[in-house]
Amino acid sequence: MPVLPIRLFGDPVLTTPADEVTTFDAELRRLVRNLDQTLYDQRGSGLAAPQVGVGLRVFVFHDDDVAGHLVNPVLDFPDEEEQDGPEGCLSLPGLYFDTKRRLNVVARGSTVSGDPVQVVGTGNLARCLQHETDHLDGVLFIDRMDTERRKAAMRAIRAVEWNHLALPSLKLSPHPMTGGYH
Repeated sequence: MPVLPIRLFGDPVLTTPADEVTTFDAELRRLVRNLDQTLYDQRGSGLAAPQVGVGLRVFVFHDDDVAGHLVNPVLDFPDEEEQDGPEGCLSLPGLYFDTKRRLNVVARGSTVSGDPVQVVGTGNLARCLQHETDHLDGVLFIDRMDTERRKAAMRAIRAVEWNHLALPSLKLSPHPMTGGYH
C-alpha cells in the first residue's frame, strides 16, 4: 500500500466539494487502504480523500482506540454543546489554531462495502469527524474561525515555507452550526 502525497493549503482540490461515492468496488477499498496507510505514516487523526487529490466523499480516522472510515458521511448534532481548542490539518503541516466545534456528533454513512455505519463521537473524535466531513464539502478548518482568529491564522500560513501556492478564498460550511462559526 503506497503512502500518498498530501495536498497542501492552496490546492484547489481542498476547496472543491467532493462527489458522492456511487460505486463500492475494489478501487474504493484500495483508496481506503491507501488513505489509512497514509494517515498512519503521517501520524494524523483523520484524512479525507480530497487531501490526496481524490474528489470522493470518503475519509479515514484514528482517535485513541477508535479507528475506521466513512463513505458519504452525514453529521447530526445531538445537542448544542461546543468545544474550543487547538486543531491542525495535514494539509497545513505544523500549524495548530484554536477552533470552535460541536462537542458531540453522530456521523452516519457507509462502509467500503456499502453497509450502513454510525460513529458517535465526543471531544477529539467529534472534532475529527467534523473536520474530515468539512474537507468533503470543500471547507477548511480555518473557515470555521471568527474573523480575528482567521486573520491570525492567515498571517501564520503566509509565513510558512511550504506555502508557495495562491491563497484560496474562504467559504462557510453548509452544515448548520451555532455561535461564532460565521
